[in-house]
Amino acid sequence: MSKRVLTTESGAPVADNQNSATAGAGGPLLLQDQHLLEKLARFNRERIPERVVHARGSGAYGHFEVTDDVTGFTHADFLNTVGKRTEVFLRFSTVADNLGGADAVRDPRGFAVKFYTEEGNYDLVGNNTPVFFIKDPLKFPDFIHSQKRDPFTGKQEPDNVWDFWAHAPEATHQVTWLMGDRGIPASYRHMNGYGSHTYQWTNAEGESFFVKYHFKTNQGVRSLSTEQAQEIAGKDPNSHQTDLLQAIERGVRPSWTLHVQIMPAAEAADYRFNPFDLTKVWPHTDFPLQRVGRLVLDRNPDNVFAEVEQAAFAPNNFVPGIGPSPDKMLQGRLFAYADAHRYRLGVNHTQLAVNAPKATTADNYGRDGFMASNAQGRAAKNYEPNSYGGPAETGRPLSAPLAVTGWTGTHEAPLHTKDDDFFQAGELYRLMSAEERSRLIANIAGGLAQVSRDDVVEKNLAHFHAADPEYGRRVAEAVHALRED
Repeated sequence: MSKRVLTTESGAPVADNQNSATAGAGGPLLLQDQHLLEKLARFNRERIPERVVHARGSGAYGHFEVTDDVTGFTHADFLNTVGKRTEVFLRFSTVADNLGGADAVRDPRGFAVKFYTEEGNYDLVGNNTPVFFIKDPLKFPDFIHSQKRDPFTGKQEPDNVWDFWAHAPEATHQVTWLMGDRGIPASYRHMNGYGSHTYQWTNAEGESFFVKYHFKTNQGVRSLSTEQAQEIAGKDPNSHQTDLLQAIERGVRPSWTLHVQIMPAAEAADYRFNPFDLTKVWPHTDFPLQRVGRLVLDRNPDNVFAEVEQAAFAPNNFVPGIGPSPDKMLQGRLFAYADAHRYRLGVNHTQLAVNAPKATTADNYGRDGFMASNAQGRAAKNYEPNSYGGPAETGRPLSAPLAVTGWTGTHEAPLHTKDDDFFQAGELYRLMSAEERSRLIANIAGGLAQVSRDDVVEKNLAHFHAADPEYGRRVAEAVHALRED
């Protein structure tokens, strides 16, 4: 076997990779040592801006297999045949911490799936919780600022975290999820994933349905207590990454069963609460889970930077048969996610191997820009329509149109008969066992007791009391006891 030759980035062989060129044996370095300069300059640029949120992540490849017929609800090609398999890439992540943060922390987890379908890539970008803290994307930058490092102290501040929640009563449901037993998954393999948002499916006859996605872990849900997480994070900050990597390497194939809840579009307007409100779940008694298929992970990335750090998921990547709903948070993310990737990775990030279509080919008139690699033939045109056989529109919409009416302006979401910021948080509390409630109270009180302003504490206590009187009373007592110590 011939020995491989080390080269520069232009392909020229490197004569000496151990010693820099100098003016004499002990003299200063020479500007003409282009191998040294290229190597140092390349090293300086090995890091790209980390994600503002979901910076700390892990990922793996696998496949999705259809197990049940859903063609009555969507004409999406990758869902059209029982037994059909589609390659996927799944990225897990924490939300608030930086790239170097620990895995075992109390934080929502990102659950983003890229389906490499024959009609293009479909990105389903969700979390391990079925709800979120806010319902309007205008509040998202402020929310994230409150949860990230304070610009003065350089660390996460309880005052900021709880002050935002004090002014966001709709966050009470998600706060109850986050501070409960499922707030710290034992591993990425042992948590559920949710599309969280409401999406639209359209069948071949043009009928439309609103859907919610539920990926149920087949490994069983396992979580960590606060004390267990603190110990694990101190011993191995990369605990979730380690677990996922080693499990797949030893032949364990983590899997999730995908279910959906399906609401006929005509029922949305008169449903008892706003079905497009991201802070609420649809009761399973109203819309039971319907099985769709099985997602399996079976291959680790060869290069974490190239395939996990540069993986770009955007909820605007739909395929025929699937589209958006009037969910305001989803509408905002249709722009924000793709724009974040254009900033971090460049306008041509979709040409990177992990982001490029695998079962089809992207064919459009996007040209040039930083790191462009989609060079066309010398006679190719870069406009449409043209008379030279370039790609043309199909005239077939991806999904059914959404009806709109009314005056433009900044409106609050229209109220349904049972819209409420606290009821579902109370229901979640009442579903918990006595032990689960006690841990929830301790987790909330541990953070809220650190808040310096009494009025912020009282506003948050009012939210828990509105969700359930016992809930509010017990949190108040626990906070008071901690603040008295």
